[in-house]
Amino acid sequence: MLTLQIILGSIRQGRGGVSVARWFEEAARQDGRFNVEFVDLLELNLPMMDEPNHPRLAQYTHEHTRRFSELISRGDAYVFVSSEYNFGIPGALKNALDYLALEWAGKPMSVFSYGGISGAIRAAEDLRRTAVALNMVPLNHNIVAPLYTQQCDDEGRFSPNPVQADAAQDVLNALSEWGEMLRNRRQARH
Repeated sequence: MLTLQIILGSIRQGRGGVSVARWFEEAARQDGRFNVEFVDLLELNLPMMDEPNHPRLAQYTHEHTRRFSELISRGDAYVFVSSEYNFGIPGALKNALDYLALEWAGKPMSVFSYGGISGAIRAAEDLRRTAVALNMVPLNHNIVAPLYTQQCDDEGRFSPNPVQADAAQDVLNALSEWGEMLRNRRQARH
């Protein structure tokens, strides 16, 4: 079974991405094709990149980096849940991505962007460029939630519209197909 990691990229107090990410997590669990892991960057509490060696060398000197490397290495596919800060991804997400190199490589990724009127689509494109630099395989299957707060109930639970629910299924289908193919390719190379 593939391991799908849902990575929540905002650590801001009062962040809205928790409800969006938890909804997608439940959809992925119900799908049944994945071992789903929820990765919350707030809980990881990574400091600003503090390793002396380039990440491509994987010569980590700090325990927090070694733990993060082990966590991300388990993933076969990723869905990044991201808001948009000044037309880009949150700093905590960029920092987390920059910590590692080999752990991300050769794995498919999609984006679930949420926010105001734009639905954070500029951040999604920013994230895709970073993913390419890290040798991930960005898929053309993503989910967008513009004005997402209008889809949250009084307790803050996100309810997707039919287009978003269909997009989530497309994302899961694509991640399953690409995840399996790319995992087989990685295993054949070792």
